[in-house]
Amino acid sequence: MAVLAGTDTLGDLAAGTGTARATARLRHQLLRHVFALDPRTAGRHPVGDLVARLVGQAADAGQAGSTVVYGLVAVLPPVGSLVALTLIEPLLGITFVAGLVLLTVLMRAFVTDASAAMTGYQRTQGLIAGRLHEAVAGHRTVAAAGTVPAEIDRILVPLPLLRGHGRRSWQTLARAAGRNAAVAPLLSLAVVAVGGWSVAAGWLTPGQLVAAVQYAALGTGLGAVTATLNRLVRTRAGAGRIAEVLAQPTRTYGPARVPATGAGTLTFDAVTVRAPDGRTVLHRVDLHLPGGRALAVVGASGAGKSTFAAVAGRLRDPDEGEVRLDGVPLHRLSHDELRRSVGYGFERPVLVGDTVADVIDLGVPAGAADDPGRRLGRVRRSARAAAVDGFAERLPDGYRTALADAPMSGGEAQRLGLARALHGGRLLVLDDATSSVDTATEYRIARAVAEHGDGRTRVIVTHRATTAAAADLVAWLDDGRLRALASHARLWTDPAYRAVFQPAGEPAGRPG
Repeated sequence: MAVLAGTDTLGDLAAGTGTARATARLRHQLLRHVFALDPRTAGRHPVGDLVARLVGQAADAGQAGSTVVYGLVAVLPPVGSLVALTLIEPLLGITFVAGLVLLTVLMRAFVTDASAAMTGYQRTQGLIAGRLHEAVAGHRTVAAAGTVPAEIDRILVPLPLLRGHGRRSWQTLARAAGRNAAVAPLLSLAVVAVGGWSVAAGWLTPGQLVAAVQYAALGTGLGAVTATLNRLVRTRAGAGRIAEVLAQPTRTYGPARVPATGAGTLTFDAVTVRAPDGRTVLHRVDLHLPGGRALAVVGASGAGKSTFAAVAGRLRDPDEGEVRLDGVPLHRLSHDELRRSVGYGFERPVLVGDTVADVIDLGVPAGAADDPGRRLGRVRRSARAAAVDGFAERLPDGYRTALADAPMSGGEAQRLGLARALHGGRLLVLDDATSSVDTATEYRIARAVAEHGDGRTRVIVTHRATTAAAADLVAWLDDGRLRALASHARLWTDPAYRAVFQPAGEPAGRPG
């Protein structure tokens, strides 16, 4: 009894530890893979669906090892019974095999039906999670529009489908249990009948018949097999959901580095980008921006400005053409070299880090943040350039304030993201990164950025004439095409160019 209790305890501990470790490895592998995907590929999966796979389906798939072991243990009694019956009398073994074949056919049907139901259940869970994430992210818009009941209904529309898949799973399991409950006694009865006939024929002794009946009862106790198969079905469905994402190819990088003497020259060579629906977002854009210059990218909504910015720093690869930084194609740069060379500031930045300093210092190359004094100095310089130093220094613990304890406006969050972007050494890409700040703050940021980082090249997506006027050149995009590349003052004489800024409230008078 002590040995049985000890082995049961060790078995449970081993199963729990193995499942936890396998689940952790799967989650880390899936998360790394998602971050390595091309944004267009990753965008095919709603965030909520990816979270459901990462949290729920990874845990199901992590049980694969222990499920296989339990499955092997569960089939030992039937296999042992078959061997024992065959040794007693081969005819008994043949009878037992015939019954097991019938049970195997029934179990195969159960696995097929249960797998389909479980896969549908998990997919529907992911759909609901995706819609829930969208609603939570846009909760202010939903509340302002007064559409909370409609949004709740939209999220819960798949609920009947989820219920249907769940009911189908339980019905499938119930049918399998019922079939086992019917077939197992019949199999035992067949063994008893053949054994009795063998005793009458003088092939078996009464004692051997008693042993055969006991072996048959032991081998037909298939409840553990059914439970293990049900667990295997769930594991298989979870592994399939994880494998769907892992099968998608990740973005590749080359071994190249930018020249040490380069100034950040940016070149677009016949760059074409298409949307998933086949629509052309950028059409054969040719552009040469000398190093150290500032380029303002302007255009009406849908002109392709954000796509231009994404391609400029290889957040997205063009479908045709090539983008080069100091003469080196971006796709040939190593991952670390690309991120050292290019900094990004976004309109709605995602702030990552435990403290405000961690947010600003995110992405600094390994080893550069070892000295706390140098790190704080670097953080302060970036914060000053992004005009967010006043906000950070007013916090209770300054730059060491926990991000969760630092309530901020949209403009302050935007400026923190801009401070983080200033670590880019050759090229700074700002995708409407100052849209939430006032004019005076934007002017201060523009001056600081111009002086910051030894004259790096800047690509600035903007809808403000004042920002365009401060740039060296303006790339005017119109329906995905580069309509003009010139100074703001020169383009301002064109009424169509002035009309680009009117929706943003800019006067159609003289340039800013």
